[in-house]
Amino acid sequence: MGKSIIKSQDLQFLFDPRTALKASVFFSLKKILKAMDDRKEKLHIAMFPWLAYGHIMPFLQVSKFLAQKGHRISYISTPKNISRLPKLPPNDLSSSNITFIELPFPQNIDGLPPGAESTGEIPVHKVPYLKKAYDMLQYPLTEFLKTSDVNWIIHDFAPHWLPGIATPLGINLIFYSIFNATLFTFLGPPSALLGDYRRSRPEDFTQVPEWIDYPSETAYKLYEMVNHYECMDEDVSDFQRIGLIVQGCQFVILRSSFEFEPDEIRLLAKLYQKPVVPIGLLPPSLISSNQLVKTDEKWEGIKKWLDNKGDKSVFYVALGSEVTLSQEFMHELAFGMEKSNLPFIWVVRNRPLVLEGQKGQDMIPPGFEERVPDRGLVLRDWAPQLQILAHSSVGGFLTHCGWSSIIEALSFGRALILFSGASSDQGLNARLLHSKKVGLEIERNEVDGSFTSDLVAETIRKVMVEPEGEPLRANAWAMREIFGNEEMNNKSLEEFTRFIQEFAP
Repeated sequence: MGKSIIKSQDLQFLFDPRTALKASVFFSLKKILKAMDDRKEKLHIAMFPWLAYGHIMPFLQVSKFLAQKGHRISYISTPKNISRLPKLPPNDLSSSNITFIELPFPQNIDGLPPGAESTGEIPVHKVPYLKKAYDMLQYPLTEFLKTSDVNWIIHDFAPHWLPGIATPLGINLIFYSIFNATLFTFLGPPSALLGDYRRSRPEDFTQVPEWIDYPSETAYKLYEMVNHYECMDEDVSDFQRIGLIVQGCQFVILRSSFEFEPDEIRLLAKLYQKPVVPIGLLPPSLISSNQLVKTDEKWEGIKKWLDNKGDKSVFYVALGSEVTLSQEFMHELAFGMEKSNLPFIWVVRNRPLVLEGQKGQDMIPPGFEERVPDRGLVLRDWAPQLQILAHSSVGGFLTHCGWSSIIEALSFGRALILFSGASSDQGLNARLLHSKKVGLEIERNEVDGSFTSDLVAETIRKVMVEPEGEPLRANAWAMREIFGNEEMNNKSLEEFTRFIQEFAP
């Protein structure tokens, strides 16, 4: 459980000349150490993620690790989001130490579709209303905290009001970024986030900021920031939320590692003037995932199709559960995949709320599936992504550059065809991975994000089969030692656990 920290006043009696070092003294010391260990084992930690599936799952991963170490976890979210979480095995130690706390979701929020409790259920321009609803959770959360014995709250970027609730109650705060350090070094210190630095327009985010003290070309494209501005609350921007959260927390944890981002993590601690602790990349467990899909007929069909393809010959295409492209862009992407003349699996999401009535299948060009019957497999809505990426026939991944998807791909050494989903951290991830030479970014117009099918096909072929792509394929394969190294990642979680046990605010 980590070293015990003994304060000088606890041992003062040992140095009292009037006291002999008798057995009773040692018993007293033993009691002190045991009491301190008991306190460590009984930490009560609340988890409070943002209302997005890509956030609630990494929070659950950390919850399970801490629970297995004997800490009590209160995992807090809304009913619909908690119901979507995978059930914990009853014989798992973590299941007995995790309690799921459902906060009632605010009703009748103007602009928010009825029943929507997460970003995956709404278009990007409706996300600001979800943030307003999330902010109203502060009231039931406060009541819960007042009647609990929570020691720590591990929270997301959004609850800018949380320090004002937790500090008077004597509760410590940890800002948990499910993103990497590159995003937050780009955004800068709290002073920049809260307006002391002149970045008020989307155009202002298209240059590398002055505080980056290592070689970098990582910046947003204009269309990416224009898109991101759509999902920000006008009353409290995402930058303000992060700035206030960073100011109010005791320290920051990141879903990253020193092995992957040494310069970025070092700089972030300097910018924040507080501890920044990487907790590893949290690669998902293929064993656990296999248990969920081992009897799934859909996976059996996909596996049979992949088993008939050559080693690393297939590229997998998935743009995440929340990325929305216009029909024009989807068709252009499809034509590029077709022109590559390489086998592929393409997951097409069906999100009628987002596409305003258009079903997922409408986004596929007429006759497309008939033209690629043997080398193209189109899957609708859901696919067992981890199993697909793990298959030896898959060599590349055309991705929207979400951090979780990147981690999954590089944990199996798959080369990346980078196509930014133009939201959140995705544009910066595309530049970062392009610069690290583990993938190539599809060239797009910086103003409107447009692209051509010829460039899509060219980029796919470079990454997958062309001689000039061999270094990319080799670099991506080598990344397994960082992204897929379970022992290394568990070591980071162990160090984080010791940190909170020994932390003295």
